[in-house]
Amino acid sequence: MENNVTNTCCFIGHRKIKVDNVFCVKLKNLIVELIHKGVTRFLFGSKSEFDSLCLKIVSDLKEKYPFITRVAYTCRSEGCVLESKKELTKELYSKFLKGYVNANEILCVDEEFEHKTKYTADRASYVERNFAMINDSDFCIFYYDKNYSLEGKVGYGKSTNSGTRIAYNYALSKKNKIILNTFNLL
Repeated sequence: MENNVTNTCCFIGHRKIKVDNVFCVKLKNLIVELIHKGVTRFLFGSKSEFDSLCLKIVSDLKEKYPFITRVAYTCRSEGCVLESKKELTKELYSKFLKGYVNANEILCVDEEFEHKTKYTADRASYVERNFAMINDSDFCIFYYDKNYSLEGKVGYGKSTNSGTRIAYNYALSKKNKIILNTFNLL
């Protein structure tokens, strides 16, 4: 690390993303650069391919940078597996599935933060959770495509007002945040 400052970074992106190996390398390099700038806490939601990709990259980097912390912000029927429970989870899944489960394939986090609306809200809980992640972060890494459409997705009609768009605009309004849109890496 270049300095002793502790910073936090959140990841927010569309449920479906189009990426290739070049994008993944650029994203990994961006995360490594953030670690070198003092980012030690990484916040993740769920329900998106972008979140899953970022969690996998940060988890892989944890081997080289063991001081980084992965935090799942959960809401509305979401859950996570804590790293401390990884082996027990592997054992339980293996018994349940009547076959071996590789513990390295279970994506784990170091901490869970249950958003206050986890058990009380519907779709709005995701928006509120994303706002909380943004508020708790110094850096916000997005995968935001302004042309992304929810058309054809159950319950959305022809809306282009995705949760990622709402979160992106919210982050922009918080003028003290450093916001990076990785969609532009494509």
